[in-house]
Amino acid sequence: MSDHVISIIALVVVFAVATLTSVHMGALAIVAAFVVGTAVAGETADDIFGGFPGDLFVVLVGVTFLFAIARNNGTVDWLIHTATRAVRGRIALIPWVMFLVTAVLTGVGAVVPAAVGVVAPIAIGFATRYRINPVLMGLFVINGGSAGGFSPISIFGSITNGVVARNHLPGDPVLLFAASFLFNAVLSVLVFFLFGGRKLIGQRAQDVTAGGPGTPAADDDRPTGGTGAPARPAAYPNGGTAATLAPATAPAATGADGSPLAAAPVTLDRMRALTLLGLLCLVVGALFFDLDVGLMALTVTVVLALFSPSAAKGAVDRCAWSTVLLVCGIVTYVSLMERMGTITWLGDSVASVQAPLLGALLICFIGSVVSAFASTTGILGALIPLAVPFLLGGHVGAVGMITALAISASVVDSSPFSTSGALVTANAPEPVRDQVFRRLMAWGMSMTVAAPLATWAVFVVPGWL
Repeated sequence: MSDHVISIIALVVVFAVATLTSVHMGALAIVAAFVVGTAVAGETADDIFGGFPGDLFVVLVGVTFLFAIARNNGTVDWLIHTATRAVRGRIALIPWVMFLVTAVLTGVGAVVPAAVGVVAPIAIGFATRYRINPVLMGLFVINGGSAGGFSPISIFGSITNGVVARNHLPGDPVLLFAASFLFNAVLSVLVFFLFGGRKLIGQRAQDVTAGGPGTPAADDDRPTGGTGAPARPAAYPNGGTAATLAPATAPAATGADGSPLAAAPVTLDRMRALTLLGLLCLVVGALFFDLDVGLMALTVTVVLALFSPSAAKGAVDRCAWSTVLLVCGIVTYVSLMERMGTITWLGDSVASVQAPLLGALLICFIGSVVSAFASTTGILGALIPLAVPFLLGGHVGAVGMITALAISASVVDSSPFSTSGALVTANAPEPVRDQVFRRLMAWGMSMTVAAPLATWAVFVVPGWL
């Protein structure tokens, strides 16, 4: 068995073990790099550590640290409530507000699962109050996260554009972001009409009686009886599960006469305004002055911490350390594969297929299927390098191929086996949670087929990118 085959088998084992067990994929990848690098490639520890992505580590830590402070000081809450008030009670627009808010959060650097974890409980609460299908609302939040996830300063965008730059491939970060945003927006239009959005058109918040906890979103969303398989509990970094979360559909506070009490308004105070200014500086510095996203994010974070130490308290603990370990572990192992020549060997094998378009479609299918059951962040770090030698052949446009692969691997986050899908399932009302799980699973599995075909047909086949 050749060294290349051994390294590929090890990568498959890493994904399989991480999917079927609770062992962290990033830790597995680093162990695999140590075992394969030492026993097969004959590398030293220094060689293995040389593949550790220090620049990506700073990006991940910087943006998640900044996002944690924005949550602590209420900036995120202000953004959500401001956007909701802007629709003036039009229920049909509430899902779109959730889509845009999640897209903005991921677009400025929040990790997609973190943004979904913040917005999903609020969105599902709106769904219960105004009798919106929770599947519709959940998919809008997930699609919004994917829509903003490929901005040039986002986590997905940083990973993808970084791989493209390191391999000297032609890239277009703005086009990647625009294509992902538009694809998810169009997908959300389809979701809107498939899951009861038509009934919401023309309805006003004041005309809809708020349902209590567990109220189905619509008549056609009531449980049909029987005993479906229970949703798999969503795992969280602190070891808790969905069952330990406070219900997102708790009854609203009421006065002595039973009328609902208005929630205290979230105002734009000095620290929230400063946080928004910091986010704006991050965007401007990254887009117009080509400054490093991670270093910029850490700079803004330190300034905010100096102005408000209380807001920074506990923010380090909220950094997406699990995601940091995941991405850095996968990239470290892929770097080993590159040094071993496995990436070139694989790319040459795919390029040897007489039909390059078929090879491109197969890569997109692999990305979507694996991502539906594993981390999209890890998949992006592993599969894009595998496609590099194939793209260097020049038979398929690199920009179009990278765009198709990135979208195919991200829109399947709606699967309940993916982190975003699991978060939505966990926050669904208990009486319909099983049905939400099954519908998200059906939708996610359909995306593993539809997304690669659609993106391949739009971005790869025409050859215009």
